[in-house]
Amino acid sequence: MAGITDSQFLIRVIPCGFDVVTLGGYSLDEKTVEASLKILKRGRKEFHYELDEIIPHIENEAKAIKKAYPDVRVSANVRSVSPEPIIEASKIKELDIIEINCHCRQEEITAIGCGQEMLKRPDLFDYISQITENAESEVSVKIRANVEGIDTLKTVKLIERAGADYLHIDAMDPTCMDADWDCLKSICANTGIKVIGNNSINSEEKVRKMYECGVFGFSIARAVISGTLDFNI
Repeated sequence: MAGITDSQFLIRVIPCGFDVVTLGGYSLDEKTVEASLKILKRGRKEFHYELDEIIPHIENEAKAIKKAYPDVRVSANVRSVSPEPIIEASKIKELDIIEINCHCRQEEITAIGCGQEMLKRPDLFDYISQITENAESEVSVKIRANVEGIDTLKTVKLIERAGADYLHIDAMDPTCMDADWDCLKSICANTGIKVIGNNSINSEEKVRKMYECGVFGFSIARAVISGTLDFNI
């Protein structure tokens, strides 16, 4: 989560049983860095670093995690209007996965065509393909389900064809305070990409329900921060 998932936080929660942790999200180019600063100024938690600081910062964060837990895989969630900065970040030796943020819905990010607005880009396939073909780590794409005007399953199939290793999906159901379980089931049944399910996981029952949808794994943040989930499940 923005402004929270740094190495210090992740090192504290890894002993609860996590085998992959994600740093970020981080902004990597001029436009997203400027947007992050605007978000920070209005009082929302956010990571903000100057362009010449961000790659070394991510590298140091990943190194800290690997030093403490060498077997834990480290991912970094990143935003950029163009693919080149993401490719550059993927070269960080300690990063196992680079995750393209097509998920953020903060107005400052969507206003520059980034975050979930990425899903509307006519060149999304080429954008992702350029990263998957040149990245030096595995590639994940994080999206939000049920974005207005977007066919979620069609978009997932595009992401799969573009060569992404993982789909990290916030299965948001705008009609209720729960995950869109049918959407998850449809994605898992109709694609071969490794699906990481997210949204509304706050109990053992929800974890099991997520796996019953066919996901490869699940991600969690809010229940970790709030301490409302017993990880011994």
